[in-house]
Amino acid sequence: MKHIITRLGILTLAICLITIYLGCAQPGGSTLKNWPKGCSPEEVGTKVANRFVASPHQNYGRPTPPKTITYPEVCAWYGALTFAKESHNKKLKSQLADRFEPLFGEESSMIPVPDHVDYAVFGAVPLELYIQTRGQKYLDLGKSIADKQWGPPEGPRVKPESHIYYNMGLTWQTRLWIDDMFMITAVQAQAFRATGDVKYIERAAKEMVVYLDSLQRPNGLFFHAPDVPFFWGRGDGWMAAGMSELLRSLPENNANRPRIMEGYKKMMASLLKYQAENGMWRQLIDDQESWYETSCTGMFTFAFITGVKNGWLDEAVYGPAARKAWLSLITYINNDGDITEVCEGTNKKNDRQYYLDRKKNVGDMHGQAPVLWCATALLRK
Repeated sequence: MKHIITRLGILTLAICLITIYLGCAQPGGSTLKNWPKGCSPEEVGTKVANRFVASPHQNYGRPTPPKTITYPEVCAWYGALTFAKESHNKKLKSQLADRFEPLFGEESSMIPVPDHVDYAVFGAVPLELYIQTRGQKYLDLGKSIADKQWGPPEGPRVKPESHIYYNMGLTWQTRLWIDDMFMITAVQAQAFRATGDVKYIERAAKEMVVYLDSLQRPNGLFFHAPDVPFFWGRGDGWMAAGMSELLRSLPENNANRPRIMEGYKKMMASLLKYQAENGMWRQLIDDQESWYETSCTGMFTFAFITGVKNGWLDEAVYGPAARKAWLSLITYINNDGDITEVCEGTNKKNDRQYYLDRKKNVGDMHGQAPVLWCATALLRK
């Protein structure tokens, strides 16, 4: 809590904590409305989105040269765009489109080759720009990426199992990593929203069922990997956010919807159990000695908000939990619009201490993005 006390001062901290513990108990539909000054999704979203606009392109985890757009930036860009739409912020939408324009010209080499889930998710951004502007060039680019993901295996990343997955009707980029269920579903769901063609959302739903059947544990959560029996926060966050994104657009008559909803609700019930008293979730979800981590908290909060808003989750139970989480999460945003306590990029390792010792980043887009998703979800009708 030291970073909060330093930033807000003891009096402000007290007010925030009172708001979290008393304000979250508002009855009925007001649980996700009526925010204290400075805590509304409009105010917080604008601050974090403006920070994104002012930030240079990131090069997370990639060698240089060449420099290409990487998935944390994509996730934040997508979040800023959806926030601009729901907040009716035309200036922000224009700024986000201007950021993209050089990619059609002198910066075209920064568009990643979509031969991996982390690179193909880039397509979600031009597809959102098409949805908001109807610019054909955005659709052509985004749709080509979504189609390429389900095309025949090709390129240096192809493995023997790639052909097996392709022949099953899945993307050849399948690897059964929990991160995939945001990366894959985001671009395919966006292609459906942009075109209305159900083949895209059906692809994503079939893929999600395979991942749920293969990876979800009896308690509803997901190990970081089959050989790493730890419930790492952000890894599970990708699953929670991915199911939420998919379900909000998946047609009611889709044959896979009941299975996905079952997996989603099972996960949400477990997350509710492990939410800390202050509204946060931990770096290792079920480990009381691990630290409060903001990227997973943002992702789980987004999943709760989306479930409550769509009537999948009991508002009397999950509404107060979502409100508490949001009000706690935003206390970690500093004056620059950067969120703190974001776990650095993390590979799997069968070692508890490895997760506890991960660096805590400030302004990492792994953490910025979920704040924007939450602000968007709170504004959605």
